[in-house]
Amino acid sequence: MSDVRFDFVKCHGSGNDFPLIDARDIALSPAEWAAVARALADRRGPVGGDGLLLLGAGDADHRFAMAMYNADGSEAETCLNGLRCVARMGFEALGIDHARVKLKTSSALAERDADVAPGVYTVRETAGPAGLDVRAWPLHAGGEGAGIEQIVDAPVPPLGSDRAFTAVAMPNPHLVAFVERIDEAELVAIGTTCESAPDWLPNRANVSFVELRGQDAGSAPGQALFVRTFERGVGLTDSCGSAMAASAFAACLTGRLAYDAPITVFNKGGLVRAAVARDAMVSLSGNATWEWHGSVEVDIAAERAGDLIVHAHADAEIAAWARIADSAGR
Repeated sequence: MSDVRFDFVKCHGSGNDFPLIDARDIALSPAEWAAVARALADRRGPVGGDGLLLLGAGDADHRFAMAMYNADGSEAETCLNGLRCVARMGFEALGIDHARVKLKTSSALAERDADVAPGVYTVRETAGPAGLDVRAWPLHAGGEGAGIEQIVDAPVPPLGSDRAFTAVAMPNPHLVAFVERIDEAELVAIGTTCESAPDWLPNRANVSFVELRGQDAGSAPGQALFVRTFERGVGLTDSCGSAMAASAFAACLTGRLAYDAPITVFNKGGLVRAAVARDAMVSLSGNATWEWHGSVEVDIAAERAGDLIVHAHADAEIAAWARIADSAGR
């Protein structure tokens, strides 16, 4: 199989944008889907995106499944911004408003939620429990940290940084540092070190710098964060859902924010509402916005996207999200 035409929705969750394909009846191997992801997510091509989302068939325990391939073709354990979009497609396809969704190595609950703003289709997702055992990544800290099981507000010696990090699996791996002010050059440097898949971190990791923000309207004092992420397989990104979940969990774990209370998590793509339970389950409520519908031809062997047909733009949804993104200070 080489040239294939795919129908898809171009969508985004909190500014994290993807082509989304209903793949329930499409028989491609993981290697072929990785090639499709590299073709469609290429920002120099006709579609572009932070990765590729697939709606998959369910099983006895799940109404449907999600797969997410990063722009480099690697498959992520999850993508919470993407999950909301996949959930929306699954809800609409099956005529339901909640589901347990199968992920690569875990599952999550998704349900239609009250709109975070007029005209903004909103999904609440609950994932976890967040994991702290870095041996499962694996992350071999080396040096004085050799043999450690957890990293909580502590340096990671091989990074060559004095920053204190908290290592959280959501279930994909995240290193979270709380900073007074985000330095993007420093973030990119640390993220690039992780992206090189060194011997001590063979499966790489997402890296986030997080600022605590002041009181947010409608939330408890201090219950707001701003998150900037260098995403594994993507690079510096406007938004990463699992990073926002990991950052919220890390903030509660380290006593910076309160468990079981609303948290507003801002990013360059907009915002989500979060809550962290004491059992380490994290919920995010945010948008699943359609931008346009189209079809595109992909030469899978050459990993190249070709003829693109745009069927319709979702102008009202685009405008509704633009209002909330602007108000979030993007």
